[in-house]
Amino acid sequence: MKNTISCFLLLLIVVPILASSVEKKVYIVYLGQHNNGEKALHEIEKTHISYLLSVKESEEDAKSSLLYSYKHSINGFAAKLTPDEASKLSGMDGLLSVFPSHGKHSVQTTRSWEFVGLDEGDSYSWEKLKMGGEDLLSKAKHGKNVIIGVMDSGVWPESPSFSDQGMDPTPKSWKGICQGGVAFNSSNCNKKIIGARYYVKGFQNAYGPVNATEDYLSPRDMDGHGTHTASTAAGRQVSDVAAFGGFAKGTASGGAPLARLAIYKACWAIPNQPKADGNTCFDEDMLAALDDAIADGVHILSVSIGTAKPLPFEHDVIGLAALEAAKRNILVVCSAGNSGPAPGTFSNPAPWIITVGASSLDRAFFAPVKLGNGLKLIGQSVTPYNMKKMSPLVYAGDVVVPGVPQNVTGQCLPGSLDPNKVKGKIVVCTRGAGLRVGKGLEVKRAGGVGFVLANAKANGNEIACDAHLLPATTLTYDSGIKILEYINSTKNPMAVVSPGRTVLKYKPAPFMAGFTSRGPNVVDPNILKPDITAPGLNILAAWSEASSPSKLPEDKRSVKYNIYSGTSMSCPHVSGAAALLKAIHPDWSIAAIKSALMTTAAITNSLGRAITDAGGNNATPFQFGAGHFRPIKAADPGLIYDASYDDYLLYLCTAGPKSLIELSSPFKCPPSPPSTLNLNYPSFAIPNLNTTVTITRTVTNIGRPKSTYFFSAKPPPGVHVKASPSILQFKRIGEKLSFNITVSPINDPIVKKSEYGFGWYSWDDRYYHVRSPMAVYLP
Repeated sequence: MKNTISCFLLLLIVVPILASSVEKKVYIVYLGQHNNGEKALHEIEKTHISYLLSVKESEEDAKSSLLYSYKHSINGFAAKLTPDEASKLSGMDGLLSVFPSHGKHSVQTTRSWEFVGLDEGDSYSWEKLKMGGEDLLSKAKHGKNVIIGVMDSGVWPESPSFSDQGMDPTPKSWKGICQGGVAFNSSNCNKKIIGARYYVKGFQNAYGPVNATEDYLSPRDMDGHGTHTASTAAGRQVSDVAAFGGFAKGTASGGAPLARLAIYKACWAIPNQPKADGNTCFDEDMLAALDDAIADGVHILSVSIGTAKPLPFEHDVIGLAALEAAKRNILVVCSAGNSGPAPGTFSNPAPWIITVGASSLDRAFFAPVKLGNGLKLIGQSVTPYNMKKMSPLVYAGDVVVPGVPQNVTGQCLPGSLDPNKVKGKIVVCTRGAGLRVGKGLEVKRAGGVGFVLANAKANGNEIACDAHLLPATTLTYDSGIKILEYINSTKNPMAVVSPGRTVLKYKPAPFMAGFTSRGPNVVDPNILKPDITAPGLNILAAWSEASSPSKLPEDKRSVKYNIYSGTSMSCPHVSGAAALLKAIHPDWSIAAIKSALMTTAAITNSLGRAITDAGGNNATPFQFGAGHFRPIKAADPGLIYDASYDDYLLYLCTAGPKSLIELSSPFKCPPSPPSTLNLNYPSFAIPNLNTTVTITRTVTNIGRPKSTYFFSAKPPPGVHVKASPSILQFKRIGEKLSFNITVSPINDPIVKKSEYGFGWYSWDDRYYHVRSPMAVYLP
């Protein structure tokens, strides 16, 4: 009997322990389209707790498991659930979906705005265009009444880029707050940074409390990324700034220097990892940030955040929130991601989002390496350190410690180099695995006196410059081959690395960055993405003074401005341009702004030739979308492809699932919804052309009252394209005319099959050129 009681008591102890040990994760519970009306947040929370009570043992448990209730971004909530609880919830009536938080989102200037013609004082630009004799910045009043929301890693408010000197009072439409926290209070907001908030519940659920040495529990930025993106979009014009070492010296400015900024910090430093590894942004925190941004009254949302792989619409929290933003005519601009050159890798595929790729500008940082045989290879670097004399040169693969895997021996990964073989030498490392700045740090750790980074074939001519901790330069793929050939050709290879210097008007520009993620669209192959490209390679912008230029923990240097690369940098360029268009055309829809930017984009470089990729080959719309943005042209596009919120809902009837929009929504899908090809988009893709396909589009005249446009096309090889009608005659501003595009395969044995081909079509009068890209796959 005593043994039985003992066993029973043991069960009483063990069972609760086992139950509590079942892993709880954060799940997003999506209830479908909004029906909250004017409900207060506490009323919405009460509804959400009632759902949780159906799977929790007590009201206390239900309340403690609820992390966020969303009112504006989606109709739903985030809660800590066991897999069994999530399964039970997903089977309930009135719930659309229950899916785990991914937690895999991550964050992805002088000269760049001059390059596209926006600097009033610069006589040179890639394409200096005027608009009716008045420049775009003046006509847009520098974007002064537009509010740009930036969801990122926070802001360094003391930067001169965020000065509010001479600015008008905060717009009366603003409803946001300035949230205090560690090293941040209401005085850190001003007439430039008019709001700031932070969101950390999802992060803390996964990692515990924020470590004060790794991040600020406040809107303050300890990383640099958020400060960089915010100042690129809307930083003030600040003269005589430069990166560490004096590189890229000039006047720094955002695209819309008098636009207001609202900061939403939802991305945090990953514990026990260098900041250089990037930070992390949890679904539930981002949704809460977007929820507030929509309610606060932003006009543009700049989101330099993405995933390594595209997500379906029903699990894409940025896309779901952006759809609600579209309902309120708030434009969401997102980065395409940095997973190139692999195909089908871009993030943020929703057609109501502007998805931005990354390209170069006309500035380089020449840092030659001179070899012992007299050959000089021109690399690039923003490292100012000088080498006094020639030093021995070695390839990293020849000086590794035993046990380093053969496939990464040359990549200078942490702990891989043998100090006995490296001390006093210049080491050539190859790009691939590991961080660029981490490779330089490994050379320094092992006693090297210099560092040469050789591009892999995938990187081609793209050189992302870093402020290394020792003399360093980066070589193109072809030059990297030459330096390795030299090492293998002599017994005593020698070299000297010169410090970098800034070179302007570098040609050709732009070219596409090798890292930029690209199409085809794996979520909906009928929508051509990315939409557009903008400068994202070696961009100078404001920086957090709590971070170093390299973001390595060993780097104790501090800077106010830094050079950084990624589609994270190209995204705010388009956000700034969109703010200018919004200022000039406050009545334009978000689709109109997108259309104007896309149909006026350039597909040629500063030499008048086709934009190339990092390897020198002609780039395609799967890399640059409609082309390189031209804000001045976009302000007066002639025709626009407009679309409404209901058009996006109708699109989802096919792109679906249908339940994504029909649950709790007055909008009902028709019995036979149209193909997603017929969304009124400024581009199109056909993933399998084996018979004739007809596409319908509608354009709105916003150019001249009486105008006649003629259709022309340059179709992909093996494809015939025609329009009906092929002439559009407009009688007034605001008039809409529709046309059909017929796309047919041509039986041509010479044409390559089983691959995508690219082309364009356009509508032209004698003044406007309205161009749209196409991608067609021939089976």
